[in-house]
Amino acid sequence: MAAGSALSLIAAAICLVLALAVLAPAASGDGATLESVPDLVKAMYINIESFPCVRLLNLSGEIGCSNPGSEKIIAPIVRFRKGSDRLVQPSTVLLPLDQMSDFFLRVSNDPELLRKVSGVLIESSGVNNNLQELSPDRKFPQDAFAPYSNHTHDWNPAGSGIMWNRYDFPVFLLSEESTQTLRKVSDKNEKTGNGYKPNVAEFDLVMQGSVWASLPPIKNGSTEHQKPIILAVASQDSASFFRDRSIGSDSPISGLIALLTAVDALSHIHDLSNLKKQLVFAVFNGEAWGYLGSRKFLQQLDEGADSVNEINRLMIEQVLEIGSVGKAVTGEYPSFYAHAAGNSPASKKILDALQSASKSLGSDNVKVTQAASSNPGVPPSSLLSFIRKNMSTSGVVLEDFDSHFSNRFYHSHLDNPANINSSSIAAAAALAARSLYILASADSVVDLMTLNTIKVNVSLVEELIGCLLTCNPGLSCGLVKSLISPSSSSCPSHYVGVFLDDPSGTQFPSYADDTSRFVWNFLADRTSTSAGNKSSCTGKCGDEGEVCIGAEVEGGGRCVVSTTRYVPAYSTRVKFEDNAWHVLPANSSDPMGVVDPVWTESFWDTIGLRVYAVQDSTYDWLILLAGLGITAASYCAVHVGRTYILKVVKRD
Repeated sequence: MAAGSALSLIAAAICLVLALAVLAPAASGDGATLESVPDLVKAMYINIESFPCVRLLNLSGEIGCSNPGSEKIIAPIVRFRKGSDRLVQPSTVLLPLDQMSDFFLRVSNDPELLRKVSGVLIESSGVNNNLQELSPDRKFPQDAFAPYSNHTHDWNPAGSGIMWNRYDFPVFLLSEESTQTLRKVSDKNEKTGNGYKPNVAEFDLVMQGSVWASLPPIKNGSTEHQKPIILAVASQDSASFFRDRSIGSDSPISGLIALLTAVDALSHIHDLSNLKKQLVFAVFNGEAWGYLGSRKFLQQLDEGADSVNEINRLMIEQVLEIGSVGKAVTGEYPSFYAHAAGNSPASKKILDALQSASKSLGSDNVKVTQAASSNPGVPPSSLLSFIRKNMSTSGVVLEDFDSHFSNRFYHSHLDNPANINSSSIAAAAALAARSLYILASADSVVDLMTLNTIKVNVSLVEELIGCLLTCNPGLSCGLVKSLISPSSSSCPSHYVGVFLDDPSGTQFPSYADDTSRFVWNFLADRTSTSAGNKSSCTGKCGDEGEVCIGAEVEGGGRCVVSTTRYVPAYSTRVKFEDNAWHVLPANSSDPMGVVDPVWTESFWDTIGLRVYAVQDSTYDWLILLAGLGITAASYCAVHVGRTYILKVVKRD
């Protein structure tokens, strides 16, 4: 038996040596102990921080990015360079940002290249800071909605239009840290030199609400004997090739910040109720996707909906829109351009008010120039909805450009806080606030003492930039948290989102996102008067005309008298009825509805991106041969041992 035991031990030792020879290379890369399956997965895969391009659908087709099927995409990572841009096999392309527009235009026109692209990863560092322009939108954004015939004007010279195409492969924007990781991976792949790529990427795989408020509050919610209305508007949503990086610092959030700051400045003026005209402020959502907010606002006015029952559309006399105003400081002083709708006397009064406000600012030297008459009309803006509804609309859009966007990153993730100037926004806010006061005074003599006391809070401008446009503090800033409880702590993104619920409710609708709820509370606060009831509130207030500000914050909010309402922002071509959404046929009386594509999001599972190493085929053969060797050695050991045991048994 001793000899048999020795032989068995020798066989076992042979098996152990062979097994160690096979497993040693796998363990040599990292000294960490793997104690569970999650530990093994963590050691094998690198999860990559990234922002996806997603699929959007409409009545006529699709845009955006998606896997070609329901399966995961697995492909080797190849760094794409202009000098050597040939793909020899289906690959995940690591693409420098400055080549993004050219690459996607080429993919759309080169079937051979398209077949070799399994996915695209966009770098987020290096050349970014020196990039002169990047705009994935068209040269004339939303030209189908323009109320004039010249649709060839290049409002957006940097526009490539790539965000409006369909791509049947996943596309991700990498964070700066992920960019460095993927560059190392792609460099490692290049060094193999034999066509084998050991590192691969694996990919898994419209709307909201607008807000309006009046200053001072409209009494009794009645439209009878109402004053003529001066409507000041701005937009709060942007778009981007990458859904969760729709920052829109200059276009349009600079205008939103200027409007909120102007409201704050006007709220400190007493006796606004003595002015001859009523000031109303509106912040529209969904404007980047067919002017959804402004169009729905006008439709609700026509229908006399509860969300706007204090306003008579016929009483809206003039419209002043604050557009992109974050880049007006190009020289020593800020200089803005006023784009007027037509040559009506009412529009001329807005231009005159802007000039008077400019002069009243004195040493601040805020300049206003009327936009070139050679322009085909007002630029892409919410005012187009009003003009389409009534061609005699009197309105002006205040912008930081004349004939072409000064924002070279329009609807790009690079339209970030570095793309704007806070002093430019503060100047626009001051100009707007004083212009609105002059317009509300109508033909009466303007109280110059009061006019000169209208000053903007520059610190508020800086605070709003930090809250609405930066990751730190973002929506966790003190100003926002004093009014709402943010549902997300991630970096702000002003993509409009989706509409899922019943579009009802003018104070606390469930569909309102963080930005909309903040804007509602901010406007309600700044346009309010004190209520008789001083007790805290967490919802509706008891008295008519009162709203609850800060209902979400710990300890409850407070009731104030304010005419501030939510208005749903979705296509006029859809209707919510019998607990379901229905698409309505095009109506010739609604020219913007006729060309409205009616956007919606596709459904998707969790979207993710991770990288892992794949062993060379030589190693696979080694594993196979080692396995065969172990099997043969084990068979020999068992056979020899069995023969020996039989001999011993017979001898006994």
